[in-house]
Amino acid sequence: MASATDIKKVSILGKDAIHCGFHLVPYIVRTVLDTLPSSTYALITDTTVANLHLPAFEAEFAANLAQRTTGAAPRFISYVVTPGETSKSREGKAEIEDFLLLNKCTRDTVILALGGGVIGDLAGFVAATFMRGVRFVQIPTTLLAMVDSSVGGKTAIDTPHGKNLIGAFWQPEYIFIDAAFLETLPAREFSNGMAEVVKTAAIWNEDDFASLESRSAEIFAAIQTPSTNYAGRSLATRSTAQDLLLSVISGSIHVKAHIVTIDERETGLRNLVNFGHTIGHAIEAVVTPTILHGECVSIGMILEAEIARQMGVLGQVGIGRLTRCLKAYNLPVSMSDPKITSLPAAKALTVDNLLDVMRVDKKNSGPQKKIVILSRIGATYEQKATDVADAVIAKVLSEAVKVVAGIPRNSPIHMATPGSKSLSNRALLLAALGKGTCRLRNLLHSDDTQVMMNALGDLKGAKFAWEDGGETLVVEGGAGSLSVPEKGKEVYLGNAGTAARFLTTVCTVVQSSQPAQERTVITGNARMKQRPIGPLVTALRANGSSIDYLESQGCLPLSVEPNGLKGGHIQLAASVSSQYVSSILLCAPYALKEVRLELIGGQVISQPYIDMTIAMMRTFGVEVVRERDPATGALLDVYTIPRTCYVNPSTYNIESDASSATYPLAIAAITGTECTIANIGFASLQGDARFAKEVLEPMGCEVIQTETETTVRGPPVGTLKALGLVDMEPMTDAFLTASVLAAVAIGTPKPGRQLVDGPANATRIIGIANQRVKECNRIQAMMDQLAKFGVETRELDDGLEIYGKPISELNEGSSIHCYDDHRVAMAFSVLGSIIKDTIIEEKRCVEKTWPNWWDDLVNKIGLDVEGVELETVESASPSGDNIAKNSASVVLIGMRGSGKSYIGKLAASALSWTFVDADPYFEVKHKIGVREFVQQNGWPAFRAAESDILKELLKQHPTKRVISLGGGIVETPDARTLLKDYAKKAPVVYIVREIDEVVKYLGEETARPAYGEPVVDVFKRREPWFTECSSHEFINYTGVLGGPSAGGIRKDVARFFGHVTGYKSNLAPNVTNGQRSYFLSLTYPDITPALPHIEELTAGVDAIELRVDLLRSPVDEQKFGQYIPPSAYVVEQIAALRQKTSLPIVYTIRTISQGGNFPDHFDAQAFELLHSALRIGVEYIDVEISWPSKHIQELLSLKGHSQVIASWHDWSGNLKWSGATVDEKYRSAAAIGDIVKIVGRANSLEDNFTLHNFVQAKSIPGSKPLLAINMGTEGQISRILNRTLSPVTHPLLPNKAAPGQLSFAQIQTALHLIGQLPPLRFFLFGNPIAHSMSPTLHNTAFNLLGLPHQYELLETENVGEEIKAAIASSDFGGASVTIPYKLDVIPLLDSLSPAAEVIGAVNTIIPVRTGDRAHTLRGDNTDWVGITESIRSRLPKNVDVPETALVIGAGGTARAAIFALQNLGAKKIYLFNRTSCKAEELVAAFPDANLEVISKLGSWSSQAPSVIVSTVPASATSFDPSRKDVLYLPSEIFANADGGVVVDMAYKPAETPLLQLAGKASKWAAVRGVDVLLEQGFVQFELWTGRRCPRSAVSDAVLKAYST
Repeated sequence: MASATDIKKVSILGKDAIHCGFHLVPYIVRTVLDTLPSSTYALITDTTVANLHLPAFEAEFAANLAQRTTGAAPRFISYVVTPGETSKSREGKAEIEDFLLLNKCTRDTVILALGGGVIGDLAGFVAATFMRGVRFVQIPTTLLAMVDSSVGGKTAIDTPHGKNLIGAFWQPEYIFIDAAFLETLPAREFSNGMAEVVKTAAIWNEDDFASLESRSAEIFAAIQTPSTNYAGRSLATRSTAQDLLLSVISGSIHVKAHIVTIDERETGLRNLVNFGHTIGHAIEAVVTPTILHGECVSIGMILEAEIARQMGVLGQVGIGRLTRCLKAYNLPVSMSDPKITSLPAAKALTVDNLLDVMRVDKKNSGPQKKIVILSRIGATYEQKATDVADAVIAKVLSEAVKVVAGIPRNSPIHMATPGSKSLSNRALLLAALGKGTCRLRNLLHSDDTQVMMNALGDLKGAKFAWEDGGETLVVEGGAGSLSVPEKGKEVYLGNAGTAARFLTTVCTVVQSSQPAQERTVITGNARMKQRPIGPLVTALRANGSSIDYLESQGCLPLSVEPNGLKGGHIQLAASVSSQYVSSILLCAPYALKEVRLELIGGQVISQPYIDMTIAMMRTFGVEVVRERDPATGALLDVYTIPRTCYVNPSTYNIESDASSATYPLAIAAITGTECTIANIGFASLQGDARFAKEVLEPMGCEVIQTETETTVRGPPVGTLKALGLVDMEPMTDAFLTASVLAAVAIGTPKPGRQLVDGPANATRIIGIANQRVKECNRIQAMMDQLAKFGVETRELDDGLEIYGKPISELNEGSSIHCYDDHRVAMAFSVLGSIIKDTIIEEKRCVEKTWPNWWDDLVNKIGLDVEGVELETVESASPSGDNIAKNSASVVLIGMRGSGKSYIGKLAASALSWTFVDADPYFEVKHKIGVREFVQQNGWPAFRAAESDILKELLKQHPTKRVISLGGGIVETPDARTLLKDYAKKAPVVYIVREIDEVVKYLGEETARPAYGEPVVDVFKRREPWFTECSSHEFINYTGVLGGPSAGGIRKDVARFFGHVTGYKSNLAPNVTNGQRSYFLSLTYPDITPALPHIEELTAGVDAIELRVDLLRSPVDEQKFGQYIPPSAYVVEQIAALRQKTSLPIVYTIRTISQGGNFPDHFDAQAFELLHSALRIGVEYIDVEISWPSKHIQELLSLKGHSQVIASWHDWSGNLKWSGATVDEKYRSAAAIGDIVKIVGRANSLEDNFTLHNFVQAKSIPGSKPLLAINMGTEGQISRILNRTLSPVTHPLLPNKAAPGQLSFAQIQTALHLIGQLPPLRFFLFGNPIAHSMSPTLHNTAFNLLGLPHQYELLETENVGEEIKAAIASSDFGGASVTIPYKLDVIPLLDSLSPAAEVIGAVNTIIPVRTGDRAHTLRGDNTDWVGITESIRSRLPKNVDVPETALVIGAGGTARAAIFALQNLGAKKIYLFNRTSCKAEELVAAFPDANLEVISKLGSWSSQAPSVIVSTVPASATSFDPSRKDVLYLPSEIFANADGGVVVDMAYKPAETPLLQLAGKASKWAAVRGVDVLLEQGFVQFELWTGRRCPRSAVSDAVLKAYST
């Protein structure tokens, strides 16, 4: 017989239905059997819970049912499902229902839901609908389910469109809360549930919240000690920890039950329990199942609280408390949490995507989103969810912000800044070390102070509690008693430099009586591990403390032995940071001997901060004595600190932060308005309080400063004076604010301040050398970011010089990188108040000192702030999606005869722009030909008129034009100036052609006047001008390999102009999308012999690396010694390569010391070659970060839409992937590169695992793509696992570019073997399809690329269950769709491409992966792409856009043909169909295509077509006029004398009647159906795999199979 069971009951909807206790299985079974009579009890659970608890229920039911002797014995049955959200689906529900029906369950059945939220929701929804509703019982086994999903009667399943969208309100008969189940719950799952507990307290009861804040350790302990012998079942056996746990659970349940009772159907009040859920659910939809529900809601709570703060409803104190409480339960509070950023799915956490998910939230009323707004801890703004505009939500979700430039509308501004970070950290430490209780008021609620509190808690140095709603921190000091943290616990300090320096000495104060006591380890983030701590550690070691560096010398992490601070005479170098001095001063009273601290090593930095520390120590009862020189009375840098104990004052008010105050004061200065800051005046302890008088006043501001208040009135906008020389050593943190003001300060400095060795607009800031070792190198950061505005600076040994410019001359639209430094972000927001469209990229870094800065800018200062989602380059789909456009017109220059008009027309066609030729424009304007004008007026008059034409063209056609200029435009200085200025903001392209070809052409050309001098001499004179006036060069060589084909030149023009304009940058899509990408390393001295094999060599890769340092011109084969390939030879090599492939080129120069062949110390020559690469539109430039910074910066300023791979190679084998050096190299590379490349050498297999950890740590949202590999055979696994542009080789290459390189196919095989490339199944849907060439096409490609996939036929009678099962399978890779199912499959798809929507038919199904092998289905149509490419590659050279075209037929394929011709730019499309009404339907469907229905083939209203596409079966056509049963094809359809392209979409026979007829016509190129099949198949293959199909080899295989 089970022992007595004590139950705590909670009422809901008028019934005591919620029963809480421990070890309740016997009680549950008895209660259910006694009160819910039934013929069948069906328990639903999952495999995880079943293994733990199902046997107990089976045994208990069996025992109880055996005792029932009256009536028919009830049954107990159970059904076990797969754990996880995937079971919570329509299919999962149907499986349970089928199980119940199979077991002949009736309407009296009682369903028991044993498990977490998934089981409760799923089984509850089954109960709500089975037999129109049966009784059910909730038995939650997770904390999340106990406090949330089991209470309230909500049941639901998920759909691909979102969570819980289909369900019902169905109240359970009982909810049994057995807290003993939590003993088997993983710690992370417990934290998952605590998110809901915290949420409930946050919206309803501040006292409960305060308990959760202060008792997290006890609450965790309650589940970490398993009970024995059913302890806790009765009150007599229940421990204190169990009581606490049950009270937390039941208290949270009580609140929800109360709310549900009032508002069961969620019409208002019940909305409140969705606090954090609107945004949390949207996040969860993206990152589920890896990130748990409670973790997403935790982040959602913080973001929704920030919305409340933005609205002015909630203060920062509330957000700070909520953040601390959630962190105490190991919950994430930001989307930048490593748990999330390490996920591939995190890339989908974009603002637009999250807002889109939120649109289907059940709380919404139409398009308006509803969010629960917190007004304070324990209360909400409304007793329901509040309508919130998308712009408000987007601002919180955005990673970046833009301050809207303007005049602050709240001027005169009166405000206070947050508490001083410096004072807050010191006050926290003093109060913790002190004796007694101290109430700290105006404490800064920030990351830094939170870090300090957490660390002091870890050291058991004090107890903390909150009063006044979190406005006051109550510190119960420990009187200097400190302990080593629990075993294995490290003190983590993030990037909090003050905490790191102070706590280093604090850890030495720790004493232990146990000789084997653990040491204290303090550590931080990657940047913290680079910031110096060496001088402090050196001083403490010399004093007898045992401190070890665990990684890099001179930096965290540290291991400190708990032997107490020895004291006595301590010498400390204080020229790097005053925080070292304060650290020892603050801890000195607890040394074993009285401390005499002597500062050595030169000028002491930031003396005001030392004085601040001493003043605060005095307030806490310790008097520090500073010694004086007996002879002169001068103060010495020697301090004596008595050995004593701090005595805490009852209250300590913390001054507002003077460093933070500089920002609103500076906004007043730069905008000519007024601002008053309270709680900071001339009596302040902080050095930065001097900023107003010593910086702003000399700049022309009116400053009024009292003891406790500072007011600044700025001069008229644009009239700030330069400072000349200013020593900011007493206020170093404020130099960033001064720097942004100096950028626009152009007035002459006040008398006595102007530099004798500098211009009047110069501000020279000195005394700030320590700012190089703050959160970032702040001096370099300011120089780099000011340069984006066009502001010039100069670095000094201990500062920098800034040269002011008029506001109107500063660049608008700059995007500021903040280096995760709060001061950088806030400083540039000042400049953003006056310079339009300034973007601050890392808005959250201000949380270090002023978390609500952006909200205060709006609410207190009166400047609007907008959220900005930083742009990510999207790949362009074949259907025309996501093409980034830059619409500034392109100008073409070059010699007459270089091909400007031809190239220009092709470029305009590729860009869908308009071509403008200056010569016809000239002739229209002057009503005379160019030759005649020169003959009548002479060359000088023509040149002047030509320059005027240039001005007009640039003014009248600023966008979407390709403008071709005459060859002599560069002859006049004015025109050259115009071109050079235009080239700074848009492409000016020099069309380069071999001069002998130009001479040949000009000998035949007669339209233009003769030069009157040799053409070669004209070329030699103009060539430097062409180069000087242009930003790019297009190489139109015709002599390389016999010259390109018409199709080849079209592709190259489209690639080049798409890239240099940004209209469609030719970057590798897999790199931008975060998919695996590869480049082939070419190692030839001359690549031309390899060009015939280039397609085979590059199979599968995303780019080609041209190793420029390995190139050697054949004419230089006999040269020995150091060799630099001539620029002309390199250009010729690239031109040759472009004729054979449009793959992006990675342009690499590696010096001898870098493992290459280029001579060392020839930097200028190397960068001349790199600049040349940018000019010719090379997509990727590999730049070693060891090159001189000046050269790199100049290169970066010219890169346009090309990308820089910033690389570092260490060939020594000494590179440690876990060390500081690699972090430093990564930071340097990330600062200059679009892609970071770091290459080391593996000495062991383990080196690759360390590398992998390094990559994972760097893979955070917004981080640069990272190529990180190890060389050598030992490093091959790193090449396999690397995701970004892995260098590969090929068996046909003469040698590998680096040791350990693998081929693309080898890597794919390896990925498959280690489970990283699972095999996928691809299908062809249609009927009949037995003779299809598609399996041959795709399987050949899979085999060639080493991909483990399989393409197969699925011939069915209809689009039924077989097809549905195939596309729903987790291994579905994609499908081709042919007749008759191109329309029938559309209802099965989640989305369609724009092309498929317009065409109205789908021939390609693409699974879009959403995580955990789940996917949505996207339909596309590649038929039109196959038609387009087949035509474009065969158009006559003199035809850039077909004037007229003909489509025969009016079915689905005809729609694709019209769409293709429309995209080719056809100006008129004739349409013929034997049933004219069908043709008229197409005219209506394509209103913009200029379709003309004709009644007879060969009868044209204007020009005969140059392109013909037939979409009717070949058997239905004939060129025999006597046949009446088929369509007659007259020879007149080929009447266009210039020829053209004819496409017959009929698959068989190969030679259709139409193609036979075309063969008899002149100049017509024929395209077979199988040719189109191949083209569209190549596109399908790339859509599915992200890989280019090996065209030649696949074509050969298909055509061979086709012919047989």
